[in-house]
Amino acid sequence: MASDDGAVSATSEEPLPLPQQGLSLPPEAKSELASQWRRLGRALTIVAVLTAPVAFVWFHEQAGLSLGWSLVVTFLCVVAFRGVSDVVIRKFIPWPSLFGEQSERAKEQDVVDRRRAWFWRFWLKLGLWFIGIVTIVWLVNVFQGDAESWPATIGEIVDAIGRILSTPQLWIQVVFVFFLFIANFMIFFGPLMLMGISQIRGYEPGDADWGVKLDDVRGQAEAKEEVRHVVNLWQSGEAFERAGGKRERGLLMLGPPGTGKTMLSKAIATGFNCPFVSIPGSGFAQTFIGIDALIVRFLARKAKRLARKWGGQCIVFIDEIDAVGMRRRALGSSFSGFQPESFHDYCFFGPWGSLTPTGDLVLETRAWRERLFTERADPPALHYSGFAQRVGNIANQVFPGFMGGMGQLALNQLLVTMDGIGDPPFWRRFWTTRINTLLDATYVIPRRLGSASLRLPRPKPRAEQIFFIGACNVPIEVLDPALVRPGRMGRHVWFRTPTRQDRLDIFNLYLGKVAHELELDTDRRRDELARITNGYSPAMIEQVCSMALTIAHHGGRESFTWEDIVDAMTTIESGTAINVEYVPEETRAVAIHEAGHAVAAHVYMKGTESTRLSIRRRGRSLGHHQALEKEERFSSWRHEEMGRLIWTLGAMAAERVFYGENSTGVGGDVMSATARAAWMVGSCAMAPERVELGDHIDTEEEEAQREKIMKRFEQIGLQIMQRAGSGGPFEHDPIAGVLSDPAKRTLAAQLLGQAYIAAHHVVAANREAVEHIADVLVERRELHGDEVLQLLDAAALEAPEVDLVEDDAWPRL
Repeated sequence: MASDDGAVSATSEEPLPLPQQGLSLPPEAKSELASQWRRLGRALTIVAVLTAPVAFVWFHEQAGLSLGWSLVVTFLCVVAFRGVSDVVIRKFIPWPSLFGEQSERAKEQDVVDRRRAWFWRFWLKLGLWFIGIVTIVWLVNVFQGDAESWPATIGEIVDAIGRILSTPQLWIQVVFVFFLFIANFMIFFGPLMLMGISQIRGYEPGDADWGVKLDDVRGQAEAKEEVRHVVNLWQSGEAFERAGGKRERGLLMLGPPGTGKTMLSKAIATGFNCPFVSIPGSGFAQTFIGIDALIVRFLARKAKRLARKWGGQCIVFIDEIDAVGMRRRALGSSFSGFQPESFHDYCFFGPWGSLTPTGDLVLETRAWRERLFTERADPPALHYSGFAQRVGNIANQVFPGFMGGMGQLALNQLLVTMDGIGDPPFWRRFWTTRINTLLDATYVIPRRLGSASLRLPRPKPRAEQIFFIGACNVPIEVLDPALVRPGRMGRHVWFRTPTRQDRLDIFNLYLGKVAHELELDTDRRRDELARITNGYSPAMIEQVCSMALTIAHHGGRESFTWEDIVDAMTTIESGTAINVEYVPEETRAVAIHEAGHAVAAHVYMKGTESTRLSIRRRGRSLGHHQALEKEERFSSWRHEEMGRLIWTLGAMAAERVFYGENSTGVGGDVMSATARAAWMVGSCAMAPERVELGDHIDTEEEEAQREKIMKRFEQIGLQIMQRAGSGGPFEHDPIAGVLSDPAKRTLAAQLLGQAYIAAHHVVAANREAVEHIADVLVERRELHGDEVLQLLDAAALEAPEVDLVEDDAWPRL
C-alpha cells in the first residue's frame, strides 16, 4: 500500500484483502489497513501539491493568464486531481469503513471521505459527458476533412445555445406555459382546495373566547384530569424533558357523541395560552386525489407558523378524526362479525331505545346508554359487495369524496407530518450539507482548527412543538394502528356516557346559569332531575334548562318551575304531547296496562327504580313506563333477567286480570318478551328455574308432578311466544336459532310461562293497589321521579306465594 514516509511503494506482505476477506480479519489488521488507507490519501495530496508549481507556471507563462487567475486555476486543478484520483482509487480499493474500525475519529473521517467522493463523482461524470461531446464534434470534423476547425464548431454550438437562452420570446413562452398550468390548476382544483382550507381555523391566544372553561366540562372528571396532565406537560414540560422524559406527541379522545369531547377541546383552546388550530375530519375529504394531502401540508404549515410566532407550542385539534384515520384496506378489518354485548343489541327501538316497538318500556342501564349514544352518531358509510364494491374501491381512490369514502393519501400524509414535526428545517439542512461538502471537497481546508470547527454545525430541530388532539366516536379498533401507536396519538382518553351522578353534576352547572325557582335548588329535586333524565347528554341538559325558561317566559314568569322543566323534558324526548281525549274505557285500559308494568317492576326488579309513568300519547306510544338501574352494572344475574321478563309481561297480566282478555297493545311486549326469553336460553344458558312443590307431594309423584307443571308453563309460553316471522330482532342469532330448535324453544316457552304466572299473580294479589295506581294515572296523566316512587311505595305491593299444584293457580289464556 504505502510506506511509513508516505511514498507509494510495493510491499512484500500479503496482498490487500478483498472487502469480504477484510471483514473477517482480526481487529489489529483492520486498524492497520485503515491507517494505510489514510497514509495513501496523504501521499496523493502531497503529489498534487508538489506538482502545483508546474501547473501554475504553464497557466501563467504558456496560457497567458494573469497572476491571480493562474493561482485560482492552479488551486482548482490541485483539488480536482485530488478528488478524481480519490474516486478512481476507491473503485479498486475498499472503503476504510469496511475494515470495521469503529473509533469516533474513523467514523468522522469516513463521513468526510464519502462526502468528498459524492461531490467529485458528480463533477467527474459531468466532465466525462463534456469530453464525450467534444470528442464527437472532433470526429465529425475529421470525417468532413476539416479537423482543424473543431474548436470553432464547439464555439458555434455554445453561441447558439446562448442565443436561444437569451431570446425574450422563449422566456415569455415559458412564463406563459407556467402561468397557464397554474391557472388551469386553480380553475379546476382551486375552489375545492379552498373549501378544504377554509375549514382550517387558527386561533391565537386572545383571539377567541368560547365561554367554556375546564370547570364547565362536567361529568367527565377522570378524562378531564387526564387531559389536564397531558396539556400541562405540553405547555411547560422543559423540566420534564431535562429530567429525561419525553412529552406525548398526540392525544386521542374516544367516546360516544355528546359526551363532551369537543367541549373539552374548546376549554383547552380558551384556558391554555398557546395557539390552537382546528379542522373537522371531513375537511380532508376531497373530490380529487391528492388535494387531501395538500390540505394536511397546509395544516402543518399553519401550525408551525403559529408556533414560531408565539415561540412555543401549538395544538392541532382534529374533530371526528375517524373520517381520515380509519384502518387502511391493506390492513384488513378488525371485526369478526356481529358480537352482541347485551339484550339491547336485539331489542332497541326508537330514538330512546325502547324495549318494544311501541316505545312504552325504557330501562336505563350502562349498556343501554352506550347503545343510545352510539345511535346518535353519524350513520356509517355504505358497504357494497361484489362488482359494486370493486367499482366503489376504484372510484374511492380517484374520487374519494364522491363515493362517500376517504382516500388514503390524507392519512399517509398526516402520519408523515406527525413524524416530521421534529425534523430540522429543510433549507437549513440543504445549505449546511452543500457548504460543508464543498469545504470537504477542497482537501486543504481542515475540519477543525484546534478546538474550533471550520464547518457549519449540523442543524437541530426547531424548538417549537406541535401537538395533536383527535376526537372520534368509533371504537379504537377501527382506527389505523399507525395513527394510535405511541409517538403519534398514543395517549388515549375514554369519555363515558353520563351516569346519574354525572347528570347531577351537569344540572348543577346549567341550573346555575338560568333563572329558576328555589325549589329546584334542594338536594331532593336535583337528585330527582338526575334520575329522570335517562340517557341525556350535556347538550340535552342545557337545552332542557333553556326550553324550561322559554316556557316560563311564554307564561309571563321570569323563572321556571319543576312543572316547566318536566314539560321541556317530555317535549324534547317524545315531541309535543298529542292532546287526544281517549274513550274513557280506553283511557282506563291504558292506565291498567302501564300500572301492570310499574307494579311488576317495583316487586321483581329490586335493583331498579321507576322514574316515569305516563298515559299521555307521544309518537306511537299511548303510554310508557321508564325505570333506572340504581347502580352501574356490567352484567346481570338470572333472577334479574327473569325480573325484567316479568316486568315486560306485567301489562298483559294486568289486562287479563281486569278484563279477562288482552288487547292488541301487548304486541310489542310479547315480541320483546319472546326475544328476551330466547336470548336468555340461547346466549346466557339460563334455563327455567326448578319448581319447588312443597311437603304435601310424595317423592314418587314429585317428578311426574314437576314435569306436568313444566308442561303447563310451556303451553302458556307457547301461546304468548311470538312466532309470526323473521322480523325485528329475529334476524340475528341466537334468537332465530333458539326459536327454530325444538328443545331450545321449549326452554324459552317455559321461561315465558313462569314469567307470566309470576306477573299474573302479583297483579291479582295486589288488584286494589293496581286499580288505585291506574286511577291516579288517569287523573294526573303523567308522573315523574319521586311521585312514581311514592305512589308505588304507598301501595305496599307484595309478591304472593303460589302453590302450583293447585289448579286455581293457573290462569286461563
